[in-house]
Amino acid sequence: MSTFSSVEMLQGYLNILTSRQQMISSNMANIDTPGYHTKDVNFSAAMRQVMDQGGPGRGAHLLPAASETAGLPERPDGNNVNVDRESLALAQTQLQFQLGVQLVKSDLQMVLTAIKEGN
Repeated sequence: MSTFSSVEMLQGYLNILTSRQQMISSNMANIDTPGYHTKDVNFSAAMRQVMDQGGPGRGAHLLPAASETAGLPERPDGNNVNVDRESLALAQTQLQFQLGVQLVKSDLQMVLTAIKEGN
């Protein structure tokens, strides 16, 4: 795998995490909305889609599909958002995003090193 294709895959990874972070924020914003159900991104399926449809510019622009999270207990108003669960998911997503940024930096540092040593 070339550096540029790995950067594109990492871009897709970061896009999925951004979508997930937005979804979690939306869940938290709707904590008092009657009948609202928690939504999330199927990370594994979205990442598989990035890998399958990767290549120059393709994998990085996919938008993962949102789906309702099954099996969560509902309150009497029909809402099933749990702020503790969402806070944990948000923290996990932020850590994953930081890892992705570090990997992109590392790949780009290798390119910079190759350019400097090529002179």
